[in-house]
Amino acid sequence: QVQLVEFGGGQVQAGESLRLSCTASGTIFSINTMAWYRQVPGKQRDLVATLDSGGNTNYRESVKGRFTVSRDNAKNTVYLQMSSLKPEDTASYYCYAGISIGRYTGSRGYWGQGTRVTVSS
Repeated sequence: QVQLVEFGGGQVQAGESLRLSCTASGTIFSINTMAWYRQVPGKQRDLVATLDSGGNTNYRESVKGRFTVSRDNAKNTVYLQMSSLKPEDTASYYCYAGISIGRYTGSRGYWGQGTRVTVSS
């Protein structure tokens, strides 16, 4: 069984920074792409940033230059450093990981429980 646990959400003022972390635990053979999504009530869950096992990153346009995704493979952890936060960044943030639980098992996606980020003006 695999679990993703997130930490780091909170309430900040516009212009401030937060760092989110997400650690995968359980039966893990390998972790492929790790990503962060965010969702506001009544809207779909949107991709924020991805980081694949080769170190390639991808960001949604509105966070480029402000957010940085990174990972510590030894700790099975992905981070999202968020700087120059804006009120429109307010959302619940979810981590995602594509994980294989065995050498001959295909990768499947797992989600964290979400962490709330509130940015006030």
